[in-house]
This record gives sequence, structure tokens and C-alpha cells, in this order.
Amino acid sequence: MRATDIVRAVTERQTSARDVAEQALARIAAARDLNAVVTIDPERTRAAAGAGDARVAAGEWLPLAGVPVVVKDNVWAEGWRITQGSRLFADFTAPEDSTAIARLRRAGAVIVGIGATSEFACKGVTTSLLYGPTRHPQDPQLTPGGSSGGPATAVAAGLVPLAIGTDAGGSSRRPPAHVGVVGFKPSYGAIPYGPGFAEPFWRISVIAPIAADVGDARLAFEAMAGADPRDPDSFDVCSAVEGKPLRVAFSPRLGLDVAVDDDVSAGLRQTINRLCAGGMSIVDKDPIWPAGLAEDAVMPLQHAGLAALHGDAFRSDPTQFDPDIAKQIERGLGLSGADVAGALEASTRIARAFAALFTDVDVLLTPTVPCVAWPFTQLGPVEIGGQPASPRAHAVFTPFANHAGVPAISIPCGKNADGLPFGLQLIAARGRDRMLLDAAAQAERLLSFSPARTSSPTSPA
Repeated sequence: MRATDIVRAVTERQTSARDVAEQALARIAAARDLNAVVTIDPERTRAAAGAGDARVAAGEWLPLAGVPVVVKDNVWAEGWRITQGSRLFADFTAPEDSTAIARLRRAGAVIVGIGATSEFACKGVTTSLLYGPTRHPQDPQLTPGGSSGGPATAVAAGLVPLAIGTDAGGSSRRPPAHVGVVGFKPSYGAIPYGPGFAEPFWRISVIAPIAADVGDARLAFEAMAGADPRDPDSFDVCSAVEGKPLRVAFSPRLGLDVAVDDDVSAGLRQTINRLCAGGMSIVDKDPIWPAGLAEDAVMPLQHAGLAALHGDAFRSDPTQFDPDIAKQIERGLGLSGADVAGALEASTRIARAFAALFTDVDVLLTPTVPCVAWPFTQLGPVEIGGQPASPRAHAVFTPFANHAGVPAISIPCGKNADGLPFGLQLIAARGRDRMLLDAAAQAERLLSFSPARTSSPTSPA
């Protein structure tokens, strides 16, 4: 059942939040080998579901009534063990909800588990010394990517209809693309961030819903979005403007000199043709980036952030860290102030380039990923597009949206010859989240990837 179907069934008393939660717990237990959900607390879940049933019985309207949710292991949910996939936080219990989770709970959602993340959400493969690797739901030898691999896999495997991830460089778009579900990165500030852990990613990380379709992702977004006085970066996104034709562009490589697998490239072009045949007007157009700009220019921000937060603990005992994260901390400790300032300037130039593009374009279409899933023992595929690939070559199409603060969503759009999924990424200007969700829903319908659904539930008048 999709989230919207569960809301209807619970609201109309056809089932109960308690029964829905029990079914989700059973599915999670049966799928233990995926290692997608790393923490459960059945009694806490049952209590929350029972409280939701009581609210429904009292006549309260809950837009997420009874919807079971998996929350990424770096987002605070009061009373739950939240570790960031790190041995340093193996015994940490969140003292309060983040604003986003508090809003989900108020809307009637029920947390049924905590989803795996790579250590500090800083790696493109979901594995950690604390929990081990998360497996791809189609092939246990493959990774769903990272860092929101646990939440994405939980949705793709049908354990829950909705999960909450974070996204600081594509972490909640690439894993959904690799497993065939929807991942939505809102504008920076559209969903308040925190209370929670200190972030190694300054002013780019966001809370991101992951769902089987755009409608359910939107349902979660609407429950969590909106300004909060405790978050000075949060704001109220504008309403979608109806009746105005959208200016849509397709950029097959986001204007970057990067490799893309042939199956993905051909599949994306077929996707664009299908959208055009369905009535969407699309032109080819690339963003214009400053000369020499690539993701390498902004990576010092992540490395410096990790070093600032965890450098002392690393010096004290480096064996507590995932070796791949340890390398990032070492790099961060060796950076100069000028290095970090240069990365901040590169981030600003990315934002300005996107802002210029969105004066002429409403929605930009790009690949979400240049490749399909690869073995979980590797940081990335050995080759992409027939060329040797660096460990971050799989992530080329997502980080720029974070540095620009703009909304971006990945929807399923095809599979390679082995049946492994990839995604179409849609990007819009900051604050145009609802317009972007409308465009993604239209594309989803035209591509026939949206499951059959009944009408969406509505609040009583």
C-alpha cells in the first residue's frame, strides 16, 4: 500500500495504525539480510501507532495517519538510538525530535525503524564499521549507493511506503535512482534542519523524503515543510503557479565533461522522447559553468567539516573510523584556510550559474546517475561509459544542486540490459519546490511509472 492508501484506510477505520505497524515490523524482520533497517523498537512503535489510532477515533484529521516510516540513522527521533553509522555514537539516544520528525509525528506517521547510513553520511556506499553493508534489493552483491541506502532500500523492498533521508550531495537521489524509487531533495531551508547532530556540510544538507512515487514524497514534504523560528535558514516555499506552460530543458551531461554508461544515456534520451510525445515541450540546454569547475572544487568543504567535528577523536583513535572516512578526515586536517575559502567560492559560483540558468528555464532534466549499481565492496564502479572511473564518478550529477540550494527530484525512468534501474533528475530554482513536484508528477504519469492509485485523501472541510 502507498502512503496515501494507508491514510485513507486508517482514516476510514478500514484498518488501524497498529495493524499497519505490525505488518511493517514483520516485513522488516523478514528482510533482515538486506541490512536496510538497523534499529527497531517494536514496543515504542506499537505505542505510537496506538496513540495515532486514538487520535483518529477522536475525530482528528491526520494527513499521514498510520503511515509507517523509516528514518535515516543521522536524523534525531526522540527516544531512538541514532548513531550516524559511527562507533563514536553507538550508544547515543536522541534527546528530542528534529523539527521535521516532530511534524511527521504530529501528522500521524509512525516510526517503525532507523535506516542505515554510511558513517556520518559521507560516503557513496552504505556501509559502516558499526552495521556492515546494506544490500541492493535486486542483488545482494550490489550496493544501493549512499549515503541514504538504508531508507531507499526499505522503500524499494516494500518494507515501508515512506522513508526520510538526508541529502548533502545526492544522498537521497542517487540511492533511489539505483533501486527504482523516488527521492526528493527540497530547497535548502524548505524543511527546517535540526535539532540534531552538528553537520560536516555547511549550509547544503537537507531532510529528504523517499517514496515509491511522487505523490507520497509530496505528502511527506507538505507535512515537514515550512519556516521554524529555531532555524534561521528555514523559509516558506511559494505555491505552484498553475496554468502557465513550463519552460523545460534537457541536459544529457549537466554541461560537464563526464562519462555516462551507454544504457543510461540511451535510456535518458528515450525518456525525453516519451515525455515529448506525451505533450511536454523540451529543448536541449546546458548550464554554463565557470571554466574548470567540477565537484573536486567543493569537496574540501566536506573534508574540512569532518576534520573540525571529529579530528580530535581521529587523532586519539583512528581505528574507530571507517578507513574511507579516515582518509577524508586526514585530508581535512591538512587543508589551509585558503583551501576552504576557495571551496566556498566555488560553491557560490555554482549557485550563481544555476540562478542564471533558471532565468530562462523553469525545470532542468538531467540524469540522476551516470551508471547503475555496482558491488558493495567498491566505492564506485571500475568503469563508466567504457572509461576508468574515479571513486566519485558515480556522483557527478547531484552535488551541484546542493551547493545552489535548489530543489531536485529523482524519478525512475528506465533499466539497463540487466534490469538495474536508473533515474531522471528534475531541478528547479530555489523555492519552486511545489512547481517541481507538479512537473515530476506529470513526468511520472507520462512515463507510466506511477502505480495505480485512487484519489488522494483530502482534509475535511
